[in-house]
Amino acid sequence: MIAPLTKRKKKDGTLYERPEHIEHLLRELQGLARDELVGRSLIRDRSNPSYIPSECLVYFVRASRRDNSEAWFERLYKTLLDRVSRAIPRSDGLGNTTSLTRERIREKAIDRFIELVSEDRISPSDRMDFYEVRFDLGIKRLRLDAQEQAWRDESRSVDLDEADTAMENDSGSVVVDRLAEDISSDPLFRRRLYAAIGKLPPEQSRTMHLLLNGWLTHSSDPDVMTIAKTLNCSDRSVRNYKERALKTLMALFNQGDDQ
Repeated sequence: MIAPLTKRKKKDGTLYERPEHIEHLLRELQGLARDELVGRSLIRDRSNPSYIPSECLVYFVRASRRDNSEAWFERLYKTLLDRVSRAIPRSDGLGNTTSLTRERIREKAIDRFIELVSEDRISPSDRMDFYEVRFDLGIKRLRLDAQEQAWRDESRSVDLDEADTAMENDSGSVVVDRLAEDISSDPLFRRRLYAAIGKLPPEQSRTMHLLLNGWLTHSSDPDVMTIAKTLNCSDRSVRNYKERALKTLMALFNQGDDQ
């Protein structure tokens, strides 16, 4: 039996209903072996007769909690998250303010979807119901919400740019200096740190390598080669790369593990 939706429409209080073809397909797919269902979920061509709509995939991801099988959930969830990732435009990769904002929008939208799935798995509610009815529209709304938040953040960051620069100089540089000290004094830490830096996104990885080699993020002297000039991006972009890289690295190396 296909579990019914529980979310109600604000307009008239009626329950949300899946499109008829989705309900029909769910009943058909429910009888498939798990390997076959996963195999069909990997099909990306919507015109393929074996293509599984994302609305159905959301249903099976949610329903997997009743199976008490993390392995089954992970197989389906990985495919679903890939669809979400492909549905949200990537930045142009030029490292300018516009592309960085677009990347933040993308990250915020994907992070929010992950939060919704995690919350639904722990404590089922009706917040994921809409994605079983209109998946594409649900993702579009996530992106628009993330866009509005990113633009608000961008507006605040413009007003606080000088303060951000001071904080970056006061705290970020201290962290980099401490990492450099640990690198020189602990060969094991050096190997672990550089391995972690190598897994960062390219711009963040290059920024950290240059910082640890003593390069300046920016300079008022036009003849001084800086990280911004090397990466062909703005000073703010370098600060963003540095901030994101340090957050990731601090999370990795502040867990007190010695493995």
